[in-house]
Order: sequence, then structure tokens, then C-alpha cells
Amino acid sequence: MQKQQIITVTAVALLTLAACGTERGPGSEGGGGPARTGLPLTDVRWNVDSVTVGGKKTAAPAGASVEIGTKGRASARTGCNSIGADVTVEGDTITVGDKQSTLIGCPEKLQDFEKALSGTFSGKLKARVDDKRLTLTTAGGDSIALTSEPPAPLGDTKWTVNALVAGATAKSLPDGTDGTAYFTFRNGSVEGSLGCNRFSGPAEISGSTVTFGRISATRKLCPGPEMTVERQVQKVLEGKVTYDLHHRGLTLKTPDGQGLSAVAAPPGK
Repeated sequence: MQKQQIITVTAVALLTLAACGTERGPGSEGGGGPARTGLPLTDVRWNVDSVTVGGKKTAAPAGASVEIGTKGRASARTGCNSIGADVTVEGDTITVGDKQSTLIGCPEKLQDFEKALSGTFSGKLKARVDDKRLTLTTAGGDSIALTSEPPAPLGDTKWTVNALVAGATAKSLPDGTDGTAYFTFRNGSVEGSLGCNRFSGPAEISGSTVTFGRISATRKLCPGPEMTVERQVQKVLEGKVTYDLHHRGLTLKTPDGQGLSAVAAPPGK
């Protein structure tokens, strides 16, 4: 069972916007003209694009997001852990309350991002909405940039593997192998790349499970890291596995807890 702990991560502060759209005049703090709320903030998945601290911009990992509920709660995913929180709002000022988070062992890069998010987003934040973009800014000028995108369907979507999973621990892909493993479900089958070789085979989707049939693949030899990814991905694409589809993120897990996580490409890419 995953442990829960309170941590200081305030991307979830977006919840307060669900209750109150904000407007700022040209002379308001933060500049750049008036904020507007043309896009609904509730029941929208906001993808975290980047965090800027002390003038240094850091891209967010795939899967980092915030979802705003309509009943005083919000949830966020950092690319590894999930977070929940209550928040309050006065005008365009968001004050973050207590937060709860899962405690999954994450790859080092994701740990660094979570730490940056935690240190940057606490206390009072200013919110600005412009079309499909949202910016949260601290009093010191640090900020988080977010955008909204539609959810991805399980089928007819190119899913790119971005982490390997063992129980409650996610592991980064070896250096140089990002984007090498991907797959698409289509018309009762699955096809793509295992990390080195192209593959295809039957795949029956039922409820929350996918049952893979015999996989056929090419036999090309690739550098060691790519073959490492291939062997682990291939183990997951065997027999019956469970899947968890969360907006633009997908996790596949075998009965013994081995698995992978994958993300959908932005629309139009």
C-alpha cells in the first residue's frame, strides 16, 4: 500500500479558480494586460509545461498535470506522484492549504522536479488565464506555466514509453532511449517499436485489461541501452495486463507488478 504524506506542492492551488474567475486591469500586479477566463477552469486537465525559479526555466516531465474539481478539491500529478489539496481564493490571489501526496519512489529527474515545484509553489499565488494557457506566479516572481489539452483515447493514439515500473517504483529510461519505444492500439491489434525492433500482434481490450497475443518483431541488433528497454517493454506486452488511462497518460501493469508508463503526443504531433 502506498503511504500518504503532506508535502508542499501548490500546483493544486488551481482549485480555487474553479469557484471564481478573475479579472485584472492593465495596472494590476504582474502586468501584461487583463486576465480573462474564457476557458472553463473546472473539469479541465491542465498540463504543467514548465517551472521558472530565479529566472531559470525547467521543463516539466511528461504527465505533470493539474485537475480542478467542483467540490472544493483539486488533484495533481507530478509525473510520478499524485497530490490532493484544499485551497481558498480572494480575487486572483490563491492561498494553498494542507496537501496530501502519495510517496512513490521516483526517478531522480522526477524527484528534482517535485522538489522544485514544492519550493516554488507555496503560500499565496497570483493566477492569470489567457486562452488555453494558465500562469501561476509567486510574490517573488517565480512561476508555473500550464496549458489545457483534450484527453487522448486508448485506441488510435501513439503512446510513447517514458518510464518503466516495478511495483510502486518508476524508473527512468536509459540515457539516449527516450522516444524509442512506442505503440498504438488499432482494430484489435497493437503495433509499434519495442525500443529497437518494430513489432505487431493481437491485443484484445476488455474493461480495464488488455490481453496481448503472440508478438511478431523484426530482429535488428541495437546498442545495449535500446535492447535493455526492448526486453523490459516486451515483458509487459505479454498475456493479460491491467491498464490505467488518465487523460494523456497510460500505465500498463502485469499481475506481478511489472509495467510501463506512456504518454500521448500533443494534438497535431
